[in-house]
Amino acid sequence: MFRISLDQATLSEEQKKTLHEMWLRCMRRIIVSTTLAGSGHPGGSMSSLHLLLMLYATISHTPDDPCWEGRDRLVVSIGHVSPGVYSVLSEFGYVEEEDFLEGFRRGGSAFAGHVESCVPGVEWNTGVLGQGLSAGAGMALAMKLQEKKNRVFVLMGDGEQQKGQNSEARRFAAKYGLNNMACLIDRNHLQIGGSTNAVMAQDIRADYLAAHWNVVYVEDGNDFEQVFQAMRQVYLGEAGDPRFPSAILAHTVMGKGVSFMENKAKYHGSVLSEADAAKALIELGVDNPIAGLKPKRTVSLTMEKSFARPHVYPTVSTGEPRTYGPEVKTDNRSAYGAALEDLARINNSGQIPKIVAFTCDLEGSVKMDGFHKVSDNAFFECGIQEHHTATASGALSKEGFTVFLSTFGVFGVTEVFNQIRLNDINSTNLKLVCTHLGLDVGEDGPTHQCIDYIGLLRNLFGFSIFMPADPNQTDRIVRYVAEQPGNFFVGMGRSKLAPILDQSGAPAFGGDYRFTPGKADLLRHGKDAAIIGCGAVVAEAVKAADDLAGSHGVSAMVLNFASVRPLDLDAVIRAADTGFIVTVEDHHAGTGLGSMVAEAIAENGLGCRLIRLGVTKYGFSGKPEELYSAEGMDRAGIVRAVLEARRGAVASI
Repeated sequence: MFRISLDQATLSEEQKKTLHEMWLRCMRRIIVSTTLAGSGHPGGSMSSLHLLLMLYATISHTPDDPCWEGRDRLVVSIGHVSPGVYSVLSEFGYVEEEDFLEGFRRGGSAFAGHVESCVPGVEWNTGVLGQGLSAGAGMALAMKLQEKKNRVFVLMGDGEQQKGQNSEARRFAAKYGLNNMACLIDRNHLQIGGSTNAVMAQDIRADYLAAHWNVVYVEDGNDFEQVFQAMRQVYLGEAGDPRFPSAILAHTVMGKGVSFMENKAKYHGSVLSEADAAKALIELGVDNPIAGLKPKRTVSLTMEKSFARPHVYPTVSTGEPRTYGPEVKTDNRSAYGAALEDLARINNSGQIPKIVAFTCDLEGSVKMDGFHKVSDNAFFECGIQEHHTATASGALSKEGFTVFLSTFGVFGVTEVFNQIRLNDINSTNLKLVCTHLGLDVGEDGPTHQCIDYIGLLRNLFGFSIFMPADPNQTDRIVRYVAEQPGNFFVGMGRSKLAPILDQSGAPAFGGDYRFTPGKADLLRHGKDAAIIGCGAVVAEAVKAADDLAGSHGVSAMVLNFASVRPLDLDAVIRAADTGFIVTVEDHHAGTGLGSMVAEAIAENGLGCRLIRLGVTKYGFSGKPEELYSAEGMDRAGIVRAVLEARRGAVASI
């Protein structure tokens, strides 16, 4: 494999010759692949090609072992330059050229329009601009925590510097001294809408300098020697203050190498016709394989050659769960904080922690202060920077850590849904624990009453959704997700709750109780109706069932669906056997648990009446019990819904 040492003073003539030959082969691949596909981004791939080739020539990596533990990480934030990335990966032996040229942007191929980690050598699925620097920061932080020498590089575009998340990432990287990372910015001054200065003027150098980054300017980013010297400055710690990360700002030319493509914004996202591609290839002095490859692109493809990255996750000890007795009234978030502190005490006693925690200026509110005191080296206060934090924590979770991210629901789900979605696509191992959900936020008012968390998270294929009913169940769910790989959402409100008691008066989720995903908890037996709930309103459901039995002679089953996803279908069927189900949740009535139960009823042909109680309009500022009463989600409202439905059923007979 072609390698260049950053210890040498300059590139040799032989190295320059080899790099130029590599550049020509990659230029051919970029033009051929995009023309055959009829879509893609050739211009930016060509402007950034010198940067890509120099990166792969100088960083530590092994194509024969793409997951080698000692490799440097390269995050391509401008994922649309995938033709350039795949071309360089082909050059260095990660993929076969033929597979790339025949499969680029085709259904069933690993070579998608934006870089994806099903291609060996790709660390992070990107394409949604402005998130790569955060992902790189998460990886760099992981290397620091593990005391590894690995470096992290992020290839970025100049247009994406307009994204505010980059500002968040820059501040975070400087605060935590991530001098093991650097970004290279392809400054071609063009984006889809034309000139970057016309679309949204910015002073990129000043932005990075203001965040205490070192900045190295490359006058000609399409010159290998100049790019090499910039990389060498960063490598030798000569770019500036060695305590901080570095940015290489390289002036390049869109469409560099083909005269009629150069400095034309249209080639950011427009490809060459076959005739123009032929002209470009002649100008470069390389052969034209398009005619021979076209028939091969009609053959159906499978994902058999896609790359699967092995899973890395720590072994976590969960300790003994705590039990809160009938006389104890506390909030679920305090139970979460206590469990998290236990986990830190058990697992983070060594020099390298296993469990890492992130929050955004809400340490006390989300009860992470206990964890912080026990494990200061693994706690990261990110400030009011939720977008960056969601991405960075996700990226770090793939490097062998259990990662908890906690903030309020309106910030941790609604505000950063796109970042969480990209985490899911990247198969992270994030434990997203959000407090202050629903109307239970109370006096903070409708802007902070997150009522759409289940509805949003149901769109993500890899997230489990858990809503504990009381502090005891919270404790056990937190311990469960800590030891399990994958993405989990654990949600809770703000108010203090008494433990849910079984019919004998003992804590239903205390003692030997263990949480099981996909299994509902039967809290009350009943044959006349079933009440299905999750989260804070389960206590109201239990009280309602007791009232119905004691004052109205109605036997109502109560099921706690703490595992919202996966859903317990058998429990829904059992509830449907009563002929009447009421769902109750501190969530939008049309998109949460009630909606999932309705789908289960319809899809399984269950003959059952269903009433969904939940939030039907934006709330107001007031005490949670007032808001619950207004929506009929409290004890009285549930009783009323059951009795009115039963009266209606009798009247219709």
